Amino acid sequence: MKHKVLMMFILVSLAALWPTRASFAQEKTQDQAAHEYVVRAITIAVTVQDGKGRLVNNLVEKDFIVYENNKKKPLTYFMHDFGAPLSLTVLLDVSGSMALDGKLAECKAALRNLATRLLRPRDEIALLIFADGQVEVAAKHATDKSEFLRALDKTEAYGQTALNDAVAVSPEFATRARNEKRALLLLTDGIENDSQATPEQALEIARRVDVPIYTIGYKIPRSEQLLKSHKRSASQTAAGIIAILDRFSQATGGKAYFLNEPSDLASVVREIKNEQSHQYIIGYTSYQDTVDVYRWIRVTTPNYKHKVRTRQGY
Repeated sequence: MKHKVLMMFILVSLAALWPTRASFAQEKTQDQAAHEYVVRAITIAVTVQDGKGRLVNNLVEKDFIVYENNKKKPLTYFMHDFGAPLSLTVLLDVSGSMALDGKLAECKAALRNLATRLLRPRDEIALLIFADGQVEVAAKHATDKSEFLRALDKTEAYGQTALNDAVAVSPEFATRARNEKRALLLLTDGIENDSQATPEQALEIARRVDVPIYTIGYKIPRSEQLLKSHKRSASQTAAGIIAILDRFSQATGGKAYFLNEPSDLASVVREIKNEQSHQYIIGYTSYQDTVDVYRWIRVTTPNYKHKVRTRQGY
């Protein structure tokens, strides 16, 4: 039996991302309360590229400089292991528009290749599918790829598209995976016509979770007439879709791709898998006297030519 993630979880997710003080703290004096703080262990996934776009693989702990709200933070954790297993969560758009122009079939072919040829035996993969206002867990995280492949084969396109809702819900599911290296791979044509959440609300939730979102916008419709044929899509444009998908990736430390050919799709899936294998995981301790304020994260290296990608904050 498949497990369904209800869209009510969006509101629960947003509320749960802020830690709260224990209720007994209200009984303390004002002076005591002023000295309260919350200690949080923050981990972030980091990708580093050189000036030519090549992955940088020879950095050590002392090469990373981390700032939270422009205050330098000493590292308390560092991991860079090419052999460390990956937990990949695939978020696949199965709405009706994906049936057009072979989009869903071509995405499924690329994902089969990912599961059977690119992932290693210790890597695990899960499949979430979304359409008609719900996100469905079609296959849980597992190193045995057979459940993923069976679920993928059964997938068919139907219904409306709640893209924002899916982006709001799926990162929390991805954090349940067992491995430290985690990523979310979103494949969609970008059409949005059925979400409760706005792009801003979805982004607010996703950027607080330490899971990079790699977005593949596949065969995004270029015809305004086609976009207008979908409910609540009249205000969408191809440029607007690209901007939203790019924001989802940039804010979480992932990367966005916009493709039109099956061969490009296969190549990009391979590139994403390779990038994850070379990812750095670093951590620091945050002492917080205010728990409901968004905190910006910035990571640099001494080499000004390096391009560092990580989530923007939490």
